Amino acid sequence: MEYIYIIIAAIFVNNVILAQFLGICPFIGVSKKVETAMGMGMAVLFVMTLATIVTWLIQTYVLVPNELGFLQTLTFILVIAALVQMVEIILKKVAPSLYQALGIFLPLITTNCAVLGVAIMTIQKGYNLAEGTVFAVSTAIGFAFALVLFAGIREQLETADIPEGMKGTPIALIIAGLMAMAFMGFSGLV
Repeated sequence: MEYIYIIIAAIFVNNVILAQFLGICPFIGVSKKVETAMGMGMAVLFVMTLATIVTWLIQTYVLVPNELGFLQTLTFILVIAALVQMVEIILKKVAPSLYQALGIFLPLITTNCAVLGVAIMTIQKGYNLAEGTVFAVSTAIGFAFALVLFAGIREQLETADIPEGMKGTPIALIIAGLMAMAFMGFSGLV
């Protein structure tokens, strides 16, 4: 039951983008096409899950036993940067079109505060490795869900009759706000 609570809370109630406002840069930047948003969501899913597992192990077996907790943020950032480089190399070989589509946004996963935030929240919430992994996967699914949903809306807005001053970023921010309010409706679930 605890895992179901973690899943529902991470995807809907405490959505990392719409409730905690982490990962806004890729949310606004990569959400113009659904295909690119799905690719970014999958890349974040892989990096976030792997980063959470690795950082939890480092925190539990290296930093805490050696009383080096003050190095947590620096260590986590370095781990995330290394994982993003690995994903970049893999995407370049396996899916060159997706690699080109993501362009500058793939390296931005390194500085995506959602990835770092989930790794730190896993430690702060006192999750064990299994709970932390479920939390990371669920949060990444929530991230991808919000990103793809937002991209779909933005694609539809391209053909809509919108006043000139509202096109682009202004209407995107209004839609993001409306989505955040809609996701607040899930707050009574858990």
